[in-house]
Amino acid sequence: MVVRNHLFALAAIAAFMPGTALAQENPNQVVPESHLSALSYRNVGPFRGGRVTAVAGVPDEPYLFYMGSTGGGVFRTSEAGMNWTSLSDGKIPVPSIGAITVAPSDANVIYVGTGSAEPRGNTSPGKGVYRSTDAGKSWSPIGLEGAGQIGKIVVHPDNPDLVYVAALGNLFDRNEERGVFRSTDGGTTWEKTLFVSDSTGVIDIAINPKNPRILYATAWRAQRLPWSMIS
Repeated sequence: MVVRNHLFALAAIAAFMPGTALAQENPNQVVPESHLSALSYRNVGPFRGGRVTAVAGVPDEPYLFYMGSTGGGVFRTSEAGMNWTSLSDGKIPVPSIGAITVAPSDANVIYVGTGSAEPRGNTSPGKGVYRSTDAGKSWSPIGLEGAGQIGKIVVHPDNPDLVYVAALGNLFDRNEERGVFRSTDGGTTWEKTLFVSDSTGVIDIAINPKNPRILYATAWRAQRLPWSMIS
């Protein structure tokens, strides 16, 4: 599935602004704030799947982005949002996406965590983690099926097979498969390295890119009941 968005006006503005040519000559160039004063944010899609909590880019390719919505799967754009292509239709059997991470040392390796960990009244549970080694052309399930809602995935800056997953857990019941999980072999095996309780999961995790031995995790107790939300 390809979703096309027409952003000709924005492209024209960018093309004629000094220092902001669409050519990828220097993606780290700083543009003076005065050149941006006439610009405003606009929705670049894709227009499917509701709210979005999972977005990832590739530093060496400034127009390449991946996004996952709470009900529409995984999409990719290589044109900064001009066109979007579904990468998950018929490949990942869960439409709710909570996390997307591209391995810093190998842009072909992408991890996707299913089940958005930002619950509202219309919440869909996830079914574990998926991995691609060909930039999203194909996907393989790599476990943690009972993790429920996955809030974040981080990958070691130098090792695409060393990955950490923040799992909120089953939003509708207590369960043990929640907390922080680590894999040193690209998801073949998992080790639970942080566990708070069977009703408290981890919604976010961050790694220090200059010292990847240091990680920070955020724990949260959240449970969806038919008549209320425990938070």
